Amino acid sequence: MKQYIDKFLRYLEVEKDVSFHTLRAYRKDLEKFFDYSQAEPDKIDMMDVRGFIAGQIKNGFNKTTVSRRLSSIRSFFKFLYREGYVKSNPAKLVPNPKRPELLPRFLSVDDAFSLVEKPEGMGFIPARDRAILELLYSSGLRVNELSGLNIDDINIKECMIKIRGKGKKERIVPVGSKAIDAIKTYLIEKILRKSKNKALFLNRSGFRLTDRGVRRVVVKYARSLSINGRIGPHTLRHSFASHLLQGGADLRVIQELLGHSSLSTTQKYTHLDITHLMDVYDKAHPFERE
Repeated sequence: MKQYIDKFLRYLEVEKDVSFHTLRAYRKDLEKFFDYSQAEPDKIDMMDVRGFIAGQIKNGFNKTTVSRRLSSIRSFFKFLYREGYVKSNPAKLVPNPKRPELLPRFLSVDDAFSLVEKPEGMGFIPARDRAILELLYSSGLRVNELSGLNIDDINIKECMIKIRGKGKKERIVPVGSKAIDAIKTYLIEKILRKSKNKALFLNRSGFRLTDRGVRRVVVKYARSLSINGRIGPHTLRHSFASHLLQGGADLRVIQELLGHSSLSTTQKYTHLDITHLMDVYDKAHPFERE
């Protein structure tokens, strides 16, 4: 079994440019499934997959996790079918468990401002952390998009940045003036370190900052402000989208900035509170204007 999983993960790494953390999640999901089934891939049928999914739910795993595991199994067998190792994909017709529709967590404008302004003092780390927080909130980047940035991706003069998103799709997004100022300050500190690393954001050792390192930066300052709830890089992405929509930005524009292929995905990122909805209603509805 191990050789099939290794082939699949190698394919994802080389052909799909999947991150280390995603590869680890795939391996964990597939190992759990085959520990349950105790069978070779060509002996697995749909009932085996359904039994595994039902058992996961019965054992208390949340439906988001179970859906991810089913997706891993489905992708794995799709690969095996294409390579000729199995005659069909037994997970193809297994339905995903219904998941509750969760509203995205986002910060108020005041909390977002307080968070990005929290890094204080002189030196490499405060300058880097301020630039990270400003850029996440200014441009709504995914954490892996930010950690993957190189110096050449930033156009300081034009206030633009080149992003490599999901599926290696590139997009150009604007960067706010405060984020540009923070990046300029950080780059001076980076030059003083005489670093030749092409990566934009570096750790203390001079290597590219990882996704996990970026998360630690966000969590560190969120905790220092005692902001309630779990806060991470994606919270700033949600906040970016929600605040743009509240400010009157078109949903299609936000979709383009976030790099979403589907507008329905963007709608999930741009939840508005009822107060704002009522305010828009009062101003826009003809009867209310009267």
